[in-house]
Amino acid sequence: MIRSMTGFGVASADAEGGSFSVEVRSVNNKFFKATMRVPDALGALEGDLEAQLGKRISRGSVMVTVRVAESAADRVGRIDGAALEAYMAQLRAVLPAEQVARLDPSALLDLPGVVVTVGAQDRAERARAVLTKLLDQACDRLLAMRATEGQALAATLAEFGVTVRARLAEIAERSPQVVQAYQERLRTRMATLLAEAGASVREEDIIREVAVFAERSDIAEEVNRLGGHLDQFARLISPQHAEPAGRTLDFLAQEMLREANTIASKSSDVEISRRIVEIKACIDRIKEQAQNAE
Repeated sequence: MIRSMTGFGVASADAEGGSFSVEVRSVNNKFFKATMRVPDALGALEGDLEAQLGKRISRGSVMVTVRVAESAADRVGRIDGAALEAYMAQLRAVLPAEQVARLDPSALLDLPGVVVTVGAQDRAERARAVLTKLLDQACDRLLAMRATEGQALAATLAEFGVTVRARLAEIAERSPQVVQAYQERLRTRMATLLAEAGASVREEDIIREVAVFAERSDIAEEVNRLGGHLDQFARLISPQHAEPAGRTLDFLAQEMLREANTIASKSSDVEISRRIVEIKACIDRIKEQAQNAE
């Protein structure tokens, strides 16, 4: 199945006392390239999320953006009552009661251990399961979009393949006629020249020249190879082909163009040359569209 490399998917959920969102975008790239945008507090998860992404997507430049809105408790931390009471007990032991009553509460909160915040490692572990699930959901939606666009891409590629096959059939039909036409032209030309010299045309001379021309201009092998490439092309773009086909299509288009160029160099017939121009134009479009396929 042909899938486009362009897609978008997003998933979000409220969990662990906060709001989580994962957004995945992909655009064309010859290889797989991942760019991760993860909050600093969840940086420990970046490698795992990228590895998970690589199992779902094989080609394209993919950007993953993770957004987290923490709960108020996580943002402000938690007051450790036991630690605060221990500090107060020590202060009462060394200061008069009226002085203890006038102490600035903010100064007490600055004492070590009074305000406890959730560590980055703890936050990452709490968020791991949530983000793993959301990344899978976002990838599902991105791949669904890629598949939908891939159907249109496959239809376009199929049209180019049909055109190439039709022109190739016309070339295969025209090729024997080119040799026959050359034989008739050669016979007429030699008869005219030899008539002026008072000589006659020998049939063996004509046969020899025609055989040389036929050998030099024989394109049957190239036509067969190009036909084989078209058969493989049809298999790659069919819905039954499950593997990513973009790179293979790109390589196959180069091989198709190689055969078309060889046919063009061997044949001096105007009609064949005209059809080769159409074939090469279609192959160029196939190469262009293959850059959009995963």
